Amino acid sequence: MALIVQKYGGTSVGTTERIRNCARRILETQRAGNQVVAVVSAMSGVTDNLIRLASEVSPEQDPSEREMDVLLATGEQTTIALTAMAINALGGKAVSLTGAQAGISTDGVHTRARIVNITPDAVRKMLDEGNIVMLAGFQGETASGEITTLGRGGSDLTAIAMAAAIKADLCQIFTDVDGVYTCDPRVVKTAKKIPEICYEEMLEMASSGSKVMQNRSVEFANKFGVRFEVRNSMNHNPGTLVKEETPGMESVVVRGVSLERNQAKVTIDDVADRPGISAAIFDAIAHANVMIDMIVQNVSFDGITDISFTLSAADLPKAETALKKILPELGEKAQLRTTSGIAKVSVVGIGMRSHSGVAATMFRALADAKINIQMISTSEIKTAVIVQESEIENAARVVHTAFGLDA
Repeated sequence: MALIVQKYGGTSVGTTERIRNCARRILETQRAGNQVVAVVSAMSGVTDNLIRLASEVSPEQDPSEREMDVLLATGEQTTIALTAMAINALGGKAVSLTGAQAGISTDGVHTRARIVNITPDAVRKMLDEGNIVMLAGFQGETASGEITTLGRGGSDLTAIAMAAAIKADLCQIFTDVDGVYTCDPRVVKTAKKIPEICYEEMLEMASSGSKVMQNRSVEFANKFGVRFEVRNSMNHNPGTLVKEETPGMESVVVRGVSLERNQAKVTIDDVADRPGISAAIFDAIAHANVMIDMIVQNVSFDGITDISFTLSAADLPKAETALKKILPELGEKAQLRTTSGIAKVSVVGIGMRSHSGVAATMFRALADAKINIQMISTSEIKTAVIVQESEIENAARVVHTAFGLDA
């Protein structure tokens, strides 16, 4: 008997018919001789609707993050109850558990909590009694009993973390695509499915804008050695296996191209070039719970310099508020500038470690398409650039073609 964790995304449970379809699939998995924990997201559109309702009842100010967690956690709780009902109606035996009931403990950072521990005693007990366990994704509970949510894509993290905690034999991430593609097939029609990808490549693609997996869930899988498969809940086609690196993977120089929209750039001009300035800037950003991506500091001239960094456009107001408070500390002439309407395109592949010319190929493809590069960032297995958001789709297509990834 195998122990399997399955995760179904919002589009997979977006209607009552799709919920019944997932229920049939989950029940088939159990009747094949397996124990099953199924993690589900809120039905497609529900989370956005709850956010809209919150803004309508609190139009003058942002709702507190604590209350947003209480509100948004109800989306997944609705889905687990409905799916459990559907399984029971099909003759199965299912029970629903919230994140707190399943023993998922988190820190106290509302809307972006991190899992600190899982005590899956209740899950094991339910499984041993012959139940399918329907587990609410995206949520947990602090030591003091506060409801928390794990951020967008948090149901992936719930599934991976629970698979590690109960030592599952298999973790399957069901979504609305057949697996991980060389690029978003809605943007690049010639993109092809990748049969296998290593954790590092998947992590870089997720952190660079690929919407198939949440990057924190891939980090967790890598840390605890959880192999998982990304596949389509609407068919039985093979998916993409995400696993540890193998020697043959380096033969592919670039595994895929990712794009991330809705980015913003913050530039602080004329800051004093002395020890402690960067620390002051990024301490303020960290205390505002803002995640940043690229950082560029220009060469110092006459004792002053400029520092730029990118972040999600949604976090720009919080970053501006935090930085305006410390601007006088950064130099007499320090000024704050912000730019929105930008996006990031990245190429990823562990083969980049042993092959030269990747950056040159990427930059030439963009130059030939007359696409201007605003910022550049590199790592051992990734090269990323910032361009105007209006040019991001064309940028992804020309780069995808330049590396021979077209199907």
